[in-house]
Amino acid sequence: MRTVIGFEPAKKLLLENRGLNLSDTAGSISEFSEKIFGRKMTALQYVERIVDEVRVRGDEGLKDITRKIEGREISRFYLDRGETEKAYRRISQDLRVALESAASRVRSFHSKVLSSAWNDESEGYGIRSVPVGSAAAYVPGGTAKYPSTVLMTAIPAKVAGVSNVVIASPPNVSGVLPDSVLASAFIAGVDQIYPIGGAQAIAALAYGTGSVQKVDVICGPGNIFVTLAKKLVYGDVGIDGLYGPTETVVLADETSNATLCAADLIAQAEHDPLAKPVLITTSKQLADRVTSELITRLQTLDRADIIEASLRTQGVIAIVDDVNEGIELANCFAPEHLCIATKDPGTLLPQVKNAGMVFLGEFSHEVLGDYGAGPSHVMPTAGTARFNSGLGIHTFTKQIPIVSLPSQNAIEMTESVSVLAREEGLTGHAEAAEIRRELI
Repeated sequence: MRTVIGFEPAKKLLLENRGLNLSDTAGSISEFSEKIFGRKMTALQYVERIVDEVRVRGDEGLKDITRKIEGREISRFYLDRGETEKAYRRISQDLRVALESAASRVRSFHSKVLSSAWNDESEGYGIRSVPVGSAAAYVPGGTAKYPSTVLMTAIPAKVAGVSNVVIASPPNVSGVLPDSVLASAFIAGVDQIYPIGGAQAIAALAYGTGSVQKVDVICGPGNIFVTLAKKLVYGDVGIDGLYGPTETVVLADETSNATLCAADLIAQAEHDPLAKPVLITTSKQLADRVTSELITRLQTLDRADIIEASLRTQGVIAIVDDVNEGIELANCFAPEHLCIATKDPGTLLPQVKNAGMVFLGEFSHEVLGDYGAGPSHVMPTAGTARFNSGLGIHTFTKQIPIVSLPSQNAIEMTESVSVLAREEGLTGHAEAAEIRRELI
């Protein structure tokens, strides 16, 4: 990991190239697009073509794109709940208990923040909270499996009251989804599963294809092609956010446990070579101990090559003067996860302004957030925590203002409303207000 001393140098390093960088195009994308579509394209052009093919050609476009990109035929467009229940019965008892336990906490957490509706009869206004009609969660797959992501996306949608919740997830090379993913869908109450992936899945969910029904909101993480597709279809469908590689900031002082800090940084690095593990500390001695622990622990882990690449290319150790500087630096970085492992973590919470999720204390660690602490693990990355929140009930609900004024209150407002309308040259507006005086 790169070590930098001082607030300003650390800030400069952490904010360098901060963002999603969706415009970057690797040479491999250009070559692949030429193979698929006959010409070299940027990543954006490539995804635009995929989205257009599916939007215009429906099922046939979806089949054709999947055949060209993945080299497989779509034999079935969807699975029903009967198959998810069979998978639920097939998984081990230990896994079933773990999934049920995580689901229970996720369901409980989101139920506590369910309603933001209110009404003030004396003032004649209020808010009605209404769920969208349908939502889809994209769950990465293929060579990987993420049953936890099914729980973290589908359960909040169900708690919000969405009547039709579906997931799309790319199957393995044999065209099969893992039992753990199907079992999670059963536990979460998912209504339908589409075994499709990539940008073509996002397009199908946004526009419908005949066999795939269009939805109102699409949520969930994915690779650059999925992310670009979500960006392109936004406006025709709602989205939760655009996500880059995962990231964690661990804020530590001289009292922190170096072994635990190192373990948390490694857990983050294990996701992806582009994952960003960051340690911000007030102690040079702790930084040295964490570095030593990283080297030691790295030797025994299955994904050591991925972890090493992440720590070497993305990892940063920032040494600052005090914890207040540390919090300020974390706010500038706006991490997906902020783990405060200092002596009195709770005292620093009021200073936190930008973070997807905050973990207070060394035992409230980020891995618990990944697998079932309660909040969804789909969180803003790449600095978007400056303006966005993690996935939750708000992702799947609309806030509809209601105005219900007694007639006398409405008349009392008429004079000021009329003045403003005439100032803007909208005399029809003014008269629509003024004419009601004659009815009193």
